[in-house]
Amino acid sequence: MQTGYYVATGGMVTQFNRLNIISNNLANVNTNGYKSDDVIIGDFERMFKESRDVLPLDNNTKESAKFINRDLNKVPQIVEEWTNFSVGAIKKTGNDLDFALTKKNAFFLVKTPDGIKATRDGSFSINDAGHIVTKEGYEVLTKNYFNDNRLPQINPNYMLKADKDGNLYQNKQKVSSIFIASFNDLKKLKKIGDNLYDYGDMQVNLNDKNSVVQGFIEKSNINPVSQMTQLIDTNRLVEMYQKVMDTQMNEINNDAINKLGNVKA
Repeated sequence: MQTGYYVATGGMVTQFNRLNIISNNLANVNTNGYKSDDVIIGDFERMFKESRDVLPLDNNTKESAKFINRDLNKVPQIVEEWTNFSVGAIKKTGNDLDFALTKKNAFFLVKTPDGIKATRDGSFSINDAGHIVTKEGYEVLTKNYFNDNRLPQINPNYMLKADKDGNLYQNKQKVSSIFIASFNDLKKLKKIGDNLYDYGDMQVNLNDKNSVVQGFIEKSNINPVSQMTQLIDTNRLVEMYQKVMDTQMNEINNDAINKLGNVKA
């Protein structure tokens, strides 16, 4: 069994997966409200130990040996993927329909063909029906929506003003309030594309106190310099694993050819 070759192969696959994460982060540097992803890499032996510690088995018993292959105990693997929900840079735009969220656990809710989803992208506009919508045309929900399933009409001929709690005003009259949501466990939010999150069956909480700034937009929280550094490091690791694989295969093949070629009949 070519153990070293398999270990190097497993390590290379792990780094390829990490490259995909980093590349996706870099591709979304300029995406409003985008949150960077990262991975935690561990080895099989550590993961086995964490599982073994909760089992009623001793490490040196025959039964516990069934749970581990000691020849593959150092293969690095991705043990967890996570999203960094820290607030990105807040950039002034001067557009009355741009809104930034200043809290880490605060989201807009939008109505999509697949149900209600969450987003951090507050670059909005007004559609022909007078509803506030995202760039993709998804309607932004207001506080009263969960009571009557209706959205208020915004008159595009009047200036729209918003306070820090998401209350909307036109002609000095309150016309609506944006629903600002929060969730009990950010780790359970799932990215589904279009800068949206699926929150599953989690409870939606109201988090509207001092959460909104009008005329600003939240940029991504991605640090391009840090991501480029990780990209270089990951590429180097891939090259190192490739050299290990090439070296082992060449040495094994040469050794096999030389020994088999010297066998006398």
